[in-house]
Amino acid sequence: MVLLLTGALLAVPTASARPQSAPAAVPPATLTEVTGFGANPSNLQMYVYAPANVTAHPAVLVAVHWCGGSGPAMHSGTEYAQLADRYGFLIVYPSVTRGSKCFDVSSPQALRRDGGSDPVGIKSMIDWVSAEYATDPARVFATGISSGAMMTNVLLGDYPDVFAAGAAFAGVPFGCFATTDGSEWNSACSGGTVNRTPQQWGDLVRGAYPGYTGPRPRMQVWHGTEDDVLRYPNFGEEIEQWTEVRGIGQTPAATDSPQTGWTRTRYGSTGDRAPVEAISLQGVGHNLYAWGTADKVLTFFGLDAGGGPGPAPEPAGACKVTVSTSAWNTGLTASVTFTNTGTAAVNGWRLGFTLPTGQTVTNGWGATYTPASGTVTATNVSYNGTVAPNASVTLGYQASHTGDSRGPSSFTLNGAQCTVS
Repeated sequence: MVLLLTGALLAVPTASARPQSAPAAVPPATLTEVTGFGANPSNLQMYVYAPANVTAHPAVLVAVHWCGGSGPAMHSGTEYAQLADRYGFLIVYPSVTRGSKCFDVSSPQALRRDGGSDPVGIKSMIDWVSAEYATDPARVFATGISSGAMMTNVLLGDYPDVFAAGAAFAGVPFGCFATTDGSEWNSACSGGTVNRTPQQWGDLVRGAYPGYTGPRPRMQVWHGTEDDVLRYPNFGEEIEQWTEVRGIGQTPAATDSPQTGWTRTRYGSTGDRAPVEAISLQGVGHNLYAWGTADKVLTFFGLDAGGGPGPAPEPAGACKVTVSTSAWNTGLTASVTFTNTGTAAVNGWRLGFTLPTGQTVTNGWGATYTPASGTVTATNVSYNGTVAPNASVTLGYQASHTGDSRGPSSFTLNGAQCTVS
């Protein structure tokens, strides 16, 4: 999957100097290899580009190369460095040293948080630049091409608390490339024959970080209809996965054509920073990245506003929850009522919570519950999926327990933290 990048270098206006928040950790405006950056189980190389005008508390962009590529090739073959010069953010370019020069997106270690392999090394790189430049933890982003696009999906699944958003050019869903025989290649996935339900795709992402109930990153996906390396059906599966993870429907909130041959769909909202954005390129093959597309990535991320704030965080207190339990020696029933305290109707909801150790749901009403223990997601049923502002929904479940009969202590509604009363 060697990606051949073409396109003339576009001139970028020189930005006026901004004060740095700390002494330069690497030479400014120079691609620099950094060693000894932390845990690195798969021996990745780390390259950093810090523009001369790094903003105070800068954003971080992790730019991940294609199969057969390298960090320096990603640096020279894309315009992200020139855009960093304009807007003052930092870029981390991970670089594979294994013979295939492909990122590990298939091993069990790579597909779980802190499990080992490439994602751990990339997380160490982020930690290094964070310590050296006092970066903004709310503005860490990932983008990648081909193998790097697959890794972008993996990073957002493994570290949803680290990344605010990702942009994947010609990738596959998180977990699609999984293998257990040590192979780096999954022909069924690359051929576009792996078809799962949105719930199944979402469960794969949630399984990477069991117990996590916080906000999930936004995702932008790109794919060419004639991709003969990672077939086009993967595009639809990515959309299903990330809309489900974000708790929004698979029906676009907006559809347009920003360029001839492009179809852009947005899910969850209609603006430039929708929860999920998908761009389909008619008649284009695997080598879909072209000079100029990075501008649209930065718009989606919110990085084209220079040192200004990134995407607004999901509102805390978008819902209010009350919970009560009635217990006996080996079991309990729980009643949960949530109120939509936002200003817009909720169309399709997922209420997340963690059961105390030893509790297992044996029956439920008003929602479907999965899994039965640990971090549980209650999903609306057909008759209660729409919740108007200030309206409430009551659901409940019966559970067994081994001594701890308390109700859950925290809840999220479609990824936003609720208040509990």
